[in-house]
Amino acid sequence: MYISFFKRLIDLLLALVALIILSPLLIPVCIGLLITGEHYIFYFQKRIGYKNRYFDIWKFATMLKASPNLAGGLHTTKKDPRLMPMGGFLRKTKINELPQLVNILIGDMSIIGPRPLVDKTFAPYPEHVKAVIYNVKPGLTGIGSIVFRDEEDLLSRTTMPLEEYYRVHISPYKGELELWYQKNLSAYTDLMLVFLTAWAIVAPHSELVYKVFKDLPERPMELRRRA
Repeated sequence: MYISFFKRLIDLLLALVALIILSPLLIPVCIGLLITGEHYIFYFQKRIGYKNRYFDIWKFATMLKASPNLAGGLHTTKKDPRLMPMGGFLRKTKINELPQLVNILIGDMSIIGPRPLVDKTFAPYPEHVKAVIYNVKPGLTGIGSIVFRDEEDLLSRTTMPLEEYYRVHISPYKGELELWYQKNLSAYTDLMLVFLTAWAIVAPHSELVYKVFKDLPERPMELRRRA
């Protein structure tokens, strides 16, 4: 009942309220993007969504238009040279993701869920994860987003090729986190993930998520933050 009715109702209400409340922030961002960088506001990209069907995701533009064809491909590092003037700030604060509130209103996405991926970043998931990860709608944020809020930092410090590091270390653990979410999906879980998303912005190095959800899959040593 929660998934089929109340989760969608909460998504609609929160997305609408958020767009209204955040409009004093979103409008200046739109103007700033229009007059800087490559002078475009939104970036649209095909992503994998509910039941593995494709949809167009909305984002604020943060990278050069040609970035997928430049060094780094689809993986972004902390000081990526492909970032536009406002790009680093928008990505660090996650403001670049806020246009996805439109995707939520349309019904493509939910507030909480696994992040929608492109084919190239979806492919490294283990097969048992790919088969079920989008049995729920993809989300604006979720357990994977919170635990991997330092993903760009991880990619920045590895000496491995980025795609190999993502395939070997990041995607298996991220997949297990999303399977955990589906097993524990409830109003309480979603509410706590909303709170933890906000907390992660204020305290990006906090490990509070592991204290709130004590049964999370253990984070592999290779993905642990440096002291």
